[in-house]
Amino acid sequence: MKLLVLGGSVFLSRAVAAEAVRRGHDVTCANRGTSGSVPAGAEPVVWDRGDPVPAGLAAAPYDAVVDVARRPSWVRAAVAAWADAHWVFVSTVNVYADESTPGGRPGTLPLRDPITEDVDLAQDPEAYGPMKVACEQVVRDGAGSWTVIRPGPIVGPGDPTGRFTYWPARMARAGSDREVLAPGRPEDRTQVIDVRDLAAWIVTAAEERTGGDYDGVGEVLAMRAVLEAVAAGCGADVDLTWVPQEFLTEQGVAPWSGPDSLPLWLPRPDYDGMCAHDPEPSYAAGLALRPLAETARDTLAWLRATPDAAVTGMSGAREAEVLAAWRASVG
Repeated sequence: MKLLVLGGSVFLSRAVAAEAVRRGHDVTCANRGTSGSVPAGAEPVVWDRGDPVPAGLAAAPYDAVVDVARRPSWVRAAVAAWADAHWVFVSTVNVYADESTPGGRPGTLPLRDPITEDVDLAQDPEAYGPMKVACEQVVRDGAGSWTVIRPGPIVGPGDPTGRFTYWPARMARAGSDREVLAPGRPEDRTQVIDVRDLAAWIVTAAEERTGGDYDGVGEVLAMRAVLEAVAAGCGADVDLTWVPQEFLTEQGVAPWSGPDSLPLWLPRPDYDGMCAHDPEPSYAAGLALRPLAETARDTLAWLRATPDAAVTGMSGAREAEVLAAWRASVG
């Protein structure tokens, strides 16, 4: 298969290119050339997607294209250039307008209203999901065949967000700091997907020209199971202290990500559905998952080998402060 990866130098798109090379495909990665190298065996082509498609690149025939873009103008130009290829467009669960209903899947949840023009997300981060809705529609309308995959939180080695990486990093400190602040209720549900598993499935979708919309999500697990799996993967013996979300909010702890956050924690019930999508249709379409403990182990190894890797979340001192306040509040 002759595969064009639009990107190929960072996290998911790089993992897609690496997996396709591993399977013996002819892989071209088109990007600006400023965010890192493409995998060995892939052909790099420099292209800033704000510019017209280079003539040589536009003339090349590709069997499939993988795109992770969020700007509608970029997707329109690329689909016009390679309309005959099978498109695998990587969207996001943020396209769904309903984030509170667990068990959703494509076709059962309403989508956000599309934003068809490019928006600067630094000025309006809420435009991310609506722009992805518009990008999806461009692919459906213009590509000869297509797969749309909507991932939830993507984790694993190379993660530039630092969200999941907080937890392996935190568990690795358990030898000297065994009590771990755990957010919300142990039974709160969440899901993540290893970047390597998602990448493998994307390549399979390109090979098989899989059609339709899918959520690229992992198994729905209780938060206790997630944190225990991370601890096990990191070889850590920890005591989880569960602190209710109301108390965390009173203490100024932020959800999801950021310097004073507990990553992956989401307020309930408003976000009960955001990380609890039904993964069964994706399993039926070929998605296969590795154990979460393996993801945690490999993420910790990557962190130790990458001193400048992003890790978001509260400091150890701040965690100790919140735990002390919680103990004082319950006597």
